Amino acid sequence: MKSLLTATLILFAAITSAQTGQDTTKRLNEVTIRPYFSIQPLLRSTGSIGFADQNIIDRQPSNSLVNAVNTISGVRMEERSPGSYRLSIRGSLLRSPFGVRNVKIYFGDFPLTDAGGNSYLNALDVAGAGSLQVLKGPHGSIFGANSGGVVLIQPQLVPADSTLATLKMEGGSFGTFHQNATLNQQFKKYTINITQAYQRSDGYRDHSDMDRKYFQLFQKYDYAKKASLKALLFYSDLRYNTPGGLTAAQFLAGPEASRPATPATKSAIEQNAGIYSKTIYGGVSSDWIITDHFKHVLSVFSTFTDFKNPFITNYEKRKEFTLGLRSYIEYARQAQNINWKLNAGLESMQTSTNYDNFDNDFGIPGNIKEADDLRASGSFAFVHLNFDLFNKLLIETSASANLYEYTYKSISPVPIPKRVKTFHVQLMPRLALSYLIDPRFSLRTSLSRGYSPPSLGEVRGSNNVVNTSLQPEYGWNYEAGVRYQTMDGRLFLDVGGYYYKLKQAIVRRVDQNEKDYFVNAGGTKQWGLETSLSYWVLPAKSSGFIRGLQLRNAYTLSHFKFEEYLNNTDNFSGNALTGVPRAVVVSSADILLPKDFYVFLQHNYTSSIPLNDANTVYARKYHLIQAKAGWRNLRIGNTPVEVFAGADNLLNQKYSLGNDLNAVGNRYFNAAATRNFYAGLALKFHGKENRSIW
Repeated sequence: MKSLLTATLILFAAITSAQTGQDTTKRLNEVTIRPYFSIQPLLRSTGSIGFADQNIIDRQPSNSLVNAVNTISGVRMEERSPGSYRLSIRGSLLRSPFGVRNVKIYFGDFPLTDAGGNSYLNALDVAGAGSLQVLKGPHGSIFGANSGGVVLIQPQLVPADSTLATLKMEGGSFGTFHQNATLNQQFKKYTINITQAYQRSDGYRDHSDMDRKYFQLFQKYDYAKKASLKALLFYSDLRYNTPGGLTAAQFLAGPEASRPATPATKSAIEQNAGIYSKTIYGGVSSDWIITDHFKHVLSVFSTFTDFKNPFITNYEKRKEFTLGLRSYIEYARQAQNINWKLNAGLESMQTSTNYDNFDNDFGIPGNIKEADDLRASGSFAFVHLNFDLFNKLLIETSASANLYEYTYKSISPVPIPKRVKTFHVQLMPRLALSYLIDPRFSLRTSLSRGYSPPSLGEVRGSNNVVNTSLQPEYGWNYEAGVRYQTMDGRLFLDVGGYYYKLKQAIVRRVDQNEKDYFVNAGGTKQWGLETSLSYWVLPAKSSGFIRGLQLRNAYTLSHFKFEEYLNNTDNFSGNALTGVPRAVVVSSADILLPKDFYVFLQHNYTSSIPLNDANTVYARKYHLIQAKAGWRNLRIGNTPVEVFAGADNLLNQKYSLGNDLNAVGNRYFNAAATRNFYAGLALKFHGKENRSIW
């Protein structure tokens, strides 16, 4: 670990020296973001924000966002098997044994996270996303209840006044295949984007095959000079098998194996363990600039998911329906030395879920065991005030009032009338500022409160018991940071530190029947340091053999400890937070060569990870090396073509990318793929001109 830190420091010193010794008259495009209602340079942002643009996404395999997301410091995305994703921001995956919880996700103008706190991130295809921004730490002041953070996914952008069609196909080891096609058309006032994708994989492990069919439609109509409508629709049909966790001995002996049978349970293959999920999502958004100072935005959305999960011990069926809206007004004023903006609005949604649990008779639902109906309702009103003084001092203050409740009734085996569980209204304030010392250097600091009620999947764990005693987790987050950017935009450095004291932390437990339930476990103290560095050693389109060289580095240090955490007679206070690596370093080099050749290299170091609250079992540290090379602007007739090939896990590391935390029977490990390769091609046709569009 010390050698990695030393190498990082040497790298930084070397490129800083190179920057002072070289000059360029070309200023690179400034990185801009839109986290808090308005576009602003990343240099001036008051929050800790990570992003993955289209270029970063394109450098990774197209079958998932895992590698692209993991280039962001403070963020960890896991894939237990193809199609099975988990995501955490500055924290643990204790609350997310399956799926994504405690992170608020928006897709364009619409919340992807439902009122029950669950996000079907694996329903999306990479082809539908143009970029993503991660707001790290509590941002409930304008995005509702969460204690982890917020992910803003933007759909693909369409070039102005053009027609663009694309086709991309990629195949590789372990039966991996991904295909997507898009059609973009922009007329004077109307834009349409159609995306279709198909993905399949046999998986590295036994019983880990998956496939997904995906369709997305995005439309925008500027029906008036200062008014527009947006519409988003997507449909996802996802199926993947779950091979199950292995013990350390099984993991070492045969990591590709699925979970075997025991005297007490059948195997994952015998039970046909897996996920079958069909989701349809739709939303319409209106954007109206009423006057030069007033603006109004209204979004309505709905989603339906048909979910089936044959598991080792039972067969669960869920039908989930969500309906919601988000609306806000904006008032802005500009003066010579001060600009200010006020946003006020609300977001409200309801999610109804029908749970039916059956015996699992070799992958077929048997006798019904439990049936419950739950409905979650989440609403919050927010206000956000932004002051920009002398284009130097940016002050943002915001707050939201959050109301959350759920209703539940049992249908079987013992009928129980509907009951309501309401949590007290919670105020979530945020105060943040950034100061531009000069055009290259800025300081920032913020104070915010996090609050996260239990999700429906935690209220009713896989033990099928509605736990009305489970309380929300909450706490205060303090952070500060600096950013530096050279005048030509070639070097960008972001360093931030934070302290988050969380109380009533929600953690997962597993009973003797291997069923999940959740409890409040005292609290946590979370100290963290995050750095991000990017540097164009040679700007793009330089002369010579190397036509461009960009280096990137992201470093995450997490010092997270349990506090006042008692489990019966066991005292885990002072233990490292389960599932969190202490250090992660991701470094990459993007090399542009003559005739539109390119080479991309990436190294990921992840330190050991505690797998149980007692800290008696750890996943070993690992090094991942990835590579990709390609050639753009080959021609088939007048159509430009890109061909590429890549490799993952070149060191052939044996590691688990998605551990089962606090697992019964010590079945912690879900082996990731060994060394593997992929190749593909992409065709793009521009309707106005037959020319290079890369």
